[in-house]
Amino acid sequence: MRIIFCDFFSDHFLSLNGDSSDTNLNGGECMNPMVVNAFPVGIVHVINSGNVESEGDLRMEPSVGLEFNSSDEARDFYGLYAMRVGFKIRTGQLYRSRRDGSVSSRRFVCSKEGFQLNSRTGCPAFIRVQRRDSGKWVIDQIQKDHNHELGLEGENNSPVLQQKPPVAPKSLVEVLRRPKVKLLGQIENGGSSPSGIINFKRQKRGGDGRQPLPEPYTGLEFNTANEAYEYYQSYAESVGFRVRIGQLFRSKNDGSITSRRFVCSKEGFQHPSRVGCGAFMRIKKKDSGSWMVDRLNKDHNHDLGEQTVYVNKFSTASKKFIEEETNGMVSMDLGEMNTGKLIKRSRESKIGTDWYPVLLEYFQTRQAEDTGFFYSVEVDNGSCRSVFWADGRSRYSCSQFGDVVILDTSYRKSNYVVPFATFVGVNHHKQPVLLGSALIANESKECFTWLFQTWFKAMSCCRPKSIIADQDMAIQQAITEVFPGAHHRFSSWQIRAKERENLRSMPIEFRYEYEKCIYESQTTVEFNTTWNSLVNKYNLKGNAWLQQMYDKRESWVPLYLRGKFFAGIPICETVESFFGTQVNGQTPLREFIPRYEQGLEQCREDERKEDFNSFNLQSFSQTKEAIEEQCRRLYTFTIFKIFQDELLQSYSYIGIKTYEEGTICRYLVRRSGNENDKHAVTFSAVNLSVNCSCQMFEFEGVLCRHVLKVFKLLNIRELPSQYILPRWLRNAEYRILCGAESKVSSQELKAFMIWSLRETACKYVECGTTSVEKYKLAYEIMRE
Repeated sequence: MRIIFCDFFSDHFLSLNGDSSDTNLNGGECMNPMVVNAFPVGIVHVINSGNVESEGDLRMEPSVGLEFNSSDEARDFYGLYAMRVGFKIRTGQLYRSRRDGSVSSRRFVCSKEGFQLNSRTGCPAFIRVQRRDSGKWVIDQIQKDHNHELGLEGENNSPVLQQKPPVAPKSLVEVLRRPKVKLLGQIENGGSSPSGIINFKRQKRGGDGRQPLPEPYTGLEFNTANEAYEYYQSYAESVGFRVRIGQLFRSKNDGSITSRRFVCSKEGFQHPSRVGCGAFMRIKKKDSGSWMVDRLNKDHNHDLGEQTVYVNKFSTASKKFIEEETNGMVSMDLGEMNTGKLIKRSRESKIGTDWYPVLLEYFQTRQAEDTGFFYSVEVDNGSCRSVFWADGRSRYSCSQFGDVVILDTSYRKSNYVVPFATFVGVNHHKQPVLLGSALIANESKECFTWLFQTWFKAMSCCRPKSIIADQDMAIQQAITEVFPGAHHRFSSWQIRAKERENLRSMPIEFRYEYEKCIYESQTTVEFNTTWNSLVNKYNLKGNAWLQQMYDKRESWVPLYLRGKFFAGIPICETVESFFGTQVNGQTPLREFIPRYEQGLEQCREDERKEDFNSFNLQSFSQTKEAIEEQCRRLYTFTIFKIFQDELLQSYSYIGIKTYEEGTICRYLVRRSGNENDKHAVTFSAVNLSVNCSCQMFEFEGVLCRHVLKVFKLLNIRELPSQYILPRWLRNAEYRILCGAESKVSSQELKAFMIWSLRETACKYVECGTTSVEKYKLAYEIMRE
């Protein structure tokens, strides 16, 4: 940050960046303003204690155009301002460059921004800093207004500020200078270890007299890789972050491990709590058998917590290294230990025991009100685990719209109170509909298998054509077992996160060609050829992640997904949560059920409004085509608008017959003036069957502009019945109910009919309460 002073201090002035080499001594008269760096967190208090505080420097308010040397300096400045004004700050969104993936701007927000927690009020206050070509960071957006009361001025409200105890000005440089590193052997025994190799023993710490840990440095040696990990773990505890096991590298000769990386737990982007932190320590195995730190990065891009001390100690058995404990799964967070044994998150239940009695009471109450209400609790050795429930309407909705199902486990994107997941479908208005809710005890294959089997049973053995769910192996295996014919599409948020992590080290040229291969390939042959060429060009045949993604290409590459029915759910967009922020993994128990009921009712109210509009209002025709009038009468508003747009677009295309043999014709349909926008349409006169290379009908269930152009050339004035999907019709719910009679039990059919009649009555009630005249009319209709 650049702050302009008129030499308020004539003796000394300090420009502090956290190192003694940045200390500048300036004297002179107030002839020209001086440009200095912003004070890092905690240094302001040192200067204040030395009685060198200026009148206006530390009371500056943020403003557009204010410049900083780094985003961290901007955060520190905003934290100081927040502490003075009386609020706390958090690090908000970051934005990355499309060219090289580097961070281009950051937002620092009031801690009460958003609604994920009850303490948050959606406060709009924030600053955004943007990186300029010069490398400086400049405030380009700001909002100072808060929607809540502020604390007293001077309160230490900022979570990023840790006030340092006062020290004399003469010791300031000593405070900034990092302590010299000593070997642990010297610290413990007062002497040096042989050959300078660390024989690591976890130091006992107690009270304020605990020994400071030495900092890691390049060249530091250890007897074993496990000693290196324990040392880095202890260092992390003392500094205020957690450690994960990163990549390992093996010898091409004998496959033995030659180097390992230990990273900050916030490294990567697979989980929203991770921020791509670059801090790590890499150790390399020497010919002598010892391990040496050969690469090191101590800088974090996030705030560090307070120093922590683990109560549980590692047992001797736990010191056997990572591949033995985790069978090579080096991505597991080993920060959680208990009596020397790894706690595998997939084995423990993540649902608090206090949730079960509250939910069971709610289920029993709902079951008394709704005969179609279904719930099930997984029990293991007498203990409750996963829970699933669905009311009558959700079960009925599945009979209409259960062909495409989304398993939303977005609670895993952040730290959560409860693992709340939902099954969601898409109705005939393209609105999300709830098809069931669940609390997931853990993320094992057995747990997801139980969940899918229970949902399948509750939905009267409805088998979805397609399922959108996360990429986790446990979910993949469960879907394959329970729904062997369903097509599993990976959640786009998870794909994007893995791409950000694995592609950031790749050259810019590779990333550009990678995206072009993924999103612009038109045929499988073109995709496979381009992919193999790309891998060979950049010598990435041994890249495990790329190989895994290629093997699973049918579950995430747009080219392979276009031929599967997904009700038009966009491939490259993140599916919104059904309840939004109203109910999620952070919702506390005391508020869960009221907010769940309120959110569910709001969504169903929106659906009723669309039903009412579709039955009582008419869309406008924009052509005199009989095919448009046919679809206007049949489709809901939303689907008709999609069809109408395709029909209007078809007038901009030219169709040329390229092949004819017997009853089969093939046409090339291209946009006028654009040779690249073209598709092949094949038509059979026997049963009026047609298909287009764009595969819009296969993916969305609505005919495309290319097919409509061919129909016009062939003078086909109405859509063949096989190309009008019942799920998109105004009366979709009633048509499916008639077909469900032979597929469900008499009790379930009765529940479906009760729900259907109740919903119909609700529509009359809503309309009848708008005026006395409409009340009389609605009353007479229902009485008749």
